Amino acid sequence: MAEAHQAVGFRPSLTSDAGEVELSAPMLQEIYLSGLRSWKRHLSRFWNDFLTGVFPASPLSWLFLFSAIQLAWFLQLDPSLGLMEKIKELLPDWGGQHHRLRGVLAAALFASCLWGALIFTLHVALRLLLSYHGWLLQPHGAMSSRTKTWLALVRIFSGRHLMLFSYQRSLPRQPVPSVQDTVRKYLESVRPVLSDEDFDWTAALAREFLRLQASLLQWYLQLKSWWASNYVSDWWEEFVYLRSRNSLMVNSNYYMMAARAGNAVHALLLYRHRLNRQEILPTLLMGMRPLCSAQYEKIFNTTRIPGVHKDHIRHLRDSRHVAVFHRGRFFRLGTHTQSGLLSPRALEQQFQRILDDPSPACPHEEHLAALTAAPRDVWAQVRRSLKTQAQEALEAVEGAAFFVSLDSEPAGLTREDPAASLDAYAHALLAGRGHDRWFDKSFSLIVFSNGKLGLSVEHSWADCPISGHMWEFTLATECFQLGYTADGHCKGHPDLSLPQPQRLHWDLPDKIHLSISLALRGAKTLSGNIDCHVFPFSHFGKSFIKRWHLSSDSFIQMALQLAYFRDRGQFCLTYESTMTRLFLEGRTETVRSCTREACNFVRAMEDKEKTDPQCLALFRLAVDKHQALLKAAMSGQGVDRHLFALYIVSQFLHLQSPFLDQVHSEQWQLATSQTAVQQIHLFDVHSYPAYVSSGGGFGPADDHGYGVSYIFMGDDVITFHISSKKSSTRTDSHRLGQHIEDALLDVAALFQEGQRLKRRGLGEDDSGHSRDSLPCHTRGSRAPTTATNF
Repeated sequence: MAEAHQAVGFRPSLTSDAGEVELSAPMLQEIYLSGLRSWKRHLSRFWNDFLTGVFPASPLSWLFLFSAIQLAWFLQLDPSLGLMEKIKELLPDWGGQHHRLRGVLAAALFASCLWGALIFTLHVALRLLLSYHGWLLQPHGAMSSRTKTWLALVRIFSGRHLMLFSYQRSLPRQPVPSVQDTVRKYLESVRPVLSDEDFDWTAALAREFLRLQASLLQWYLQLKSWWASNYVSDWWEEFVYLRSRNSLMVNSNYYMMAARAGNAVHALLLYRHRLNRQEILPTLLMGMRPLCSAQYEKIFNTTRIPGVHKDHIRHLRDSRHVAVFHRGRFFRLGTHTQSGLLSPRALEQQFQRILDDPSPACPHEEHLAALTAAPRDVWAQVRRSLKTQAQEALEAVEGAAFFVSLDSEPAGLTREDPAASLDAYAHALLAGRGHDRWFDKSFSLIVFSNGKLGLSVEHSWADCPISGHMWEFTLATECFQLGYTADGHCKGHPDLSLPQPQRLHWDLPDKIHLSISLALRGAKTLSGNIDCHVFPFSHFGKSFIKRWHLSSDSFIQMALQLAYFRDRGQFCLTYESTMTRLFLEGRTETVRSCTREACNFVRAMEDKEKTDPQCLALFRLAVDKHQALLKAAMSGQGVDRHLFALYIVSQFLHLQSPFLDQVHSEQWQLATSQTAVQQIHLFDVHSYPAYVSSGGGFGPADDHGYGVSYIFMGDDVITFHISSKKSSTRTDSHRLGQHIEDALLDVAALFQEGQRLKRRGLGEDDSGHSRDSLPCHTRGSRAPTTATNF
C-alpha cells in the first residue's frame, strides 16, 4: 500500500570500510550477514516451537512411535534391524541391574532418530510439492488432473492439525528471475508511457546494462538466494523503510476503518494469545497453497526505533500493558493480572477511569507524539535526550503491546452528510492531528468519542494483509463472540480491586521544546495537505463481475486506467501491490497495470467510432494480460523487486548503471492496492454487511499522483479510498472518484449491451431482463472533466 511512496523515495547510503582496493568485500560481507540473520531467525523460531511443543512435531507423535518400538521389542521383534543393539553397546555399562534401562534408552534414541528422519523427509517432500506453480497459471475455475493430484498430495503431507507456522520450514525460497526476462518485461511495461525517442534511449541503456554489468550483479543475487532465506525481503525492509528519513505519517503508515469500540482491546489481546500459541490457521491461497506466516511474529510488542541513518525494529517477546493517550496525557494500562487477561468489562472500567481523570496535560506533553511524525534523523537525535530524561515513560510507550488513542472528537459515517463524514473519518485515521498517534508503534488503535474506531499501521514490519487478518478477527470477535449488554456495556463485571491506570510523567528538557513545536508544525502541514475521499460504489459488486467469468481485481484495475486517463488525459506508470508470500519470508511485488493492452482498451473507449463489441474484446485482452502479470509476480517472476535488488548490489559494488538509475528515478503517479477479505467464515457478510470492515487507505506515492485502495464488501458493494495532495494543481481526489464511478458503469454497460445483443441474436425478448440492476447508462454518457492544467 504505502510502500509505493517509500520505494520511489529510497536512496541507499552505503559505505565501504575496505577502501578502493577490494570493492566486492562489503558485498560479500552483506550477503554473509544477511544469511546469518536468516539462520538466527530460524534458530529463534525453532526454540520457540520447541518450547511450545510444536516442533519438530507434536510430542504425542514421538510417544506413539516410541511405544510402538517398545511393543515390537516386547514381542521379540526388532524394527531397528540391529541398530538398537549397536546403540546399547555405545551406552555406558551401569551394571547388570541397569541392563533394562539401557534397552529403554536405546529405544528412545532410535525412536528420536527415526522420528526426526521421518519429519525431515516429510518437510522435504512438502517443499518439493509447494515449489509447483502450475496451478496458478491455469484458467480460473479449471483444475487439471495433475493439479488435483498435487493438491491431494499437499493435503496428505501437511497433516491434519495445522498451526500458524506449520508450513514455514517447507516453503520454497523465492527464485531469482532471469535478468534478460526482467529487462524485457520492464521495457514492455514502460513502452505505453514513453515517447518513441525516450523508449529508444531507455532500450539502449538496457542493452548496455545487459552487456556490461548484469551478469556480475546477477551472480551476487544468486549467491545470496542460496545462503539467505530470501534474496530481496531483508533489503526491502532495510533500504525502502528503515533507511528512509521521511516522516512516517502519510508516507509509511496506512489506516483501516471499523464501526464499533468497547471490546476491541480485549479482542486484540485474544488474537495475540492465539498467535503466541499458533492457534491461528495458516492462510491458504485459493484454499490450496499455504502462504508464509513470518510477518505475523511482529504484530504486537513492536516499535520502530529511530536512528540518525537507519531505524531498527524492536520486538519484545511479551508485553502486559498498552499505552493510552487521552487529552494530551499518556497512561500505562495493565492488561493482565496474575490470573490472566482482564475481562472486557474490567478493561472498559480502566478506560473509563482514564476518561474521568481530571488532571491536565503537562507543558509540551500534549504535543510530544508529534516527534514520531518528524523526519527520522531529527526524531532520533531528540529521542536520545528524551531517553535520559524520561526513560521510564518512554519505555512504557515503546514497550507496550500497542498504542491506544482515545480521541475526544466523534468520527465515522453520518446520515446528515455521509460523503464529507467518510472523508473526514479517513483523514483522521491516516494523519489525525499530527500529535495524537505514536507513529513508531506497529499499530495504534484509535477510538473516537462516539465509539467508532480504526487502526493506524506502521508499514515496515509487515504488509497490509497481516494487519487486515488481525482486524477481521477483532471485529468479528468483538461483536459476535464478546457482545454487549442491553445498556451498552461490555459483558461481565467490573473489578474495583484493580489499581488506577498509571499516569506517565515526562521530564522534558527545555532544549527539546523547540523540536516539539517544529515537529508539530511539520505534522500539521503534512496532514493539512492530504485530500482523502472515500466512497462506496453500490451499483454492482463482485457478484456482477464474477458472472462474466472475470477477475474482480483485473476488472477494477482496467476501470482505474480508464478513470485516470479521463482525469489527466494521459497514461502513467501504475503501481499495484501483490504478495510474494508463496515463498519463505516473501513480502510484495509490483504489478505494472498500465499495459499496452490496457491502453488500447482505454483509447477504444474514448473513440466514438469504436463499437461496444470491439471495446469489449479489447477489455478482455487487457484483463487477460493483467492476470498474466499478476500470476507472474506472485510466482516470483516480477520485475521491480529483482531490479531493486540488482540496484542495491550495484551500489555495494560502486558500479554506476545508467539503466538502473533510470529505473529507480521513475515516479508512480497512480499507486493502487486491494484490501482482501480473508476470513469470510468468521461471520455471514450477506446477513451482516454492516460489520464488514470498510477497508483502508494510504497516501499518494507522488506529489502529483493518487493513492487508490479498494475493498469488495460482500457481493454488491465496492468501497474506494482515494488520496492526493491539495498542493498539486493536477490532482483532485473527488474528481478522480467521479471518474472511477463513471468508468465502472461504462465498462458494465459494455457487458450489458453484449448480453442484449446476444439475446437478440438468439431471437429472445430482452425486455424485462433487469437482473443486473444497474442504472440506465451507456458508454460515455457523462461528459469527461479531464484536467488540463498539467
